Amino acid sequence: MDPLIPAPDPALALELALTLRHDGSGGVADDLTDPVGLTDWVRRRPTSFGYGFDAAGYTANPANLGRVRQLRNAVRALFARAVRPAPPSSADASRLLPVPDALEVLNTAAGRVPAVPVLRWPEGKSPVLSPAPAGPVAPGDLLLTALASAAGAFLTGPDAARLRACHAPRCVRYFLKEHPRQEWCKPACGNRARVARHHERHRPAG
Repeated sequence: MDPLIPAPDPALALELALTLRHDGSGGVADDLTDPVGLTDWVRRRPTSFGYGFDAAGYTANPANLGRVRQLRNAVRALFARAVRPAPPSSADASRLLPVPDALEVLNTAAGRVPAVPVLRWPEGKSPVLSPAPAGPVAPGDLLLTALASAAGAFLTGPDAARLRACHAPRCVRYFLKEHPRQEWCKPACGNRARVARHHERHRPAG
């Protein structure tokens, strides 16, 4: 890929899914409840979106927010499929989009920005063809296409096989399994799960 027009980072797909998280008191917190939240989330990832997207200068509006939240729903539905036969995250297990609908949302978002192959030939390097927007593009459309492209790259890449849903008490995260015995997204979740199992085994009958 041309270093002057990098592709979106596939890790963005997991980061988008993780904007739904445990709130610390038994519920689910959402980092993307308003345009300010989306703006902050994007700006904290200045080099992740590729396609020449200006993350530092991006400001979300309600329409952008709605489309990104819809795309997040699709990504989480596809993550749920990816972790089968294990259960999905409890955050949305009862209201997942059907997989065909999730695929349509993802593919529609990926196609919002028509791309053309552009020849680049940096000094001292070999010429390369890389995709670039075919014309002027609204920032919100470019953001959506970058996120959808990242999700497609993640789901077809090597990390998809390591994707897991954490089922520790109160956790709703997806994570990448780092070693064969890993069951939880982080040690604190493992501790909570072990404590819960202990209490379950020693709970008085009746």
